[in-house]
Amino acid sequence: MSVLPARETARLLLSIVPRVMRTLAAELRAGGELPAPAHYGVLSMVAGQRRPLTLTGLAALQGVSLPTMSNTVTAMADHGWVRRTALDTDRRIVRVEVTPQGRAVLGRVKRAAEIHLAERLVALDAPARRQLQQGLSVLVRAFAHAEVAPRPGRRSRRLGPP
Repeated sequence: MSVLPARETARLLLSIVPRVMRTLAAELRAGGELPAPAHYGVLSMVAGQRRPLTLTGLAALQGVSLPTMSNTVTAMADHGWVRRTALDTDRRIVRVEVTPQGRAVLGRVKRAAEIHLAERLVALDAPARRQLQQGLSVLVRAFAHAEVAPRPGRRSRRLGPP
């Protein structure tokens, strides 16, 4: 794919992803399960790890400041969804892990999100749904090995004219 079609595809992707996320955020708020839609992403990330993440690492993965992540984790801990523990060797390092209650909430929210999205997608005819699924499969492959957090000192590349 040349640079210009890639930029067109990127523009389309950047226009639809926020719409999908706004729709899901409204659904999650309406369901009353998560007080802040951002908690879904953080809870998913923490639950998907084999080992607890550090607060600093989680902030870097989410692309937010350490105080912002600390506030988010505190709110989630107050609900009983995550547990914060400081390392015995260095109390400044805080690890975050999901609790059984957090896994249960995450499961319910995922099911609600899937149902909401399915309700939107059922209006598509079968060929359109197949085409969308094929396109999403391509997108999954394109981002399968993408970096989650930028490396220090790394600059983004410009791909030609805007």
